[in-house]
Amino acid sequence: MSELPSRPFKRVCVFCGSSPGARPAYLEAAREVGTLLARRGIELVYGGGRIGLMGATADAALSAGGSVIGIIPLSLAQKEVAHQGLTELRIVRSMHERKAQMSDLSDCFLALPGGFGTLEEFFEVLTWAQIGIHGKPCGLLNVSGYYDPLLAFADQTVAERFVRPDHRALILTDTSPVALLDRMARYQSPVVDKWMDSDQT
Repeated sequence: MSELPSRPFKRVCVFCGSSPGARPAYLEAAREVGTLLARRGIELVYGGGRIGLMGATADAALSAGGSVIGIIPLSLAQKEVAHQGLTELRIVRSMHERKAQMSDLSDCFLALPGGFGTLEEFFEVLTWAQIGIHGKPCGLLNVSGYYDPLLAFADQTVAERFVRPDHRALILTDTSPVALLDRMARYQSPVVDKWMDSDQT
């Protein structure tokens, strides 16, 4: 493990898949993130599931002595996917309430590989950063090149002038959990007066 970051976080929100994915590297990365957070004394906030990368991240954090807050809608908890061994499990009424609590509790956001839900959660908090609702870092852990096509598309949005370069830079990414968390710890929120080009119609 590397040295402690210059701006230690109290809580990190992790978005990730409820499936383990096709590659063993995804589960390995989830476990590494959970262990890393626990060893740094950072509380994990996540979606409250016991399966897939979600469960692996939580279990690793707990096994390493960490604290884990899970937030899950009642509809999913009733389907028996809620993790019952967490430090704290919050059962909420809706997905909107879940995301609001995850955002409010967390100092930053880190996305592991995942599907539509993971992408939706990540891009919501990224958009909030873009328009100045928060100044918290948003990181993508690019395990085995999983997010390469997404990052290429992000570059395309800049080339086509739908996203400003300084907003593209809001996506922090690395292949190493240690390096990514350290980059997020050093993050300084940009000051942007406008979020679209003034000469666009």
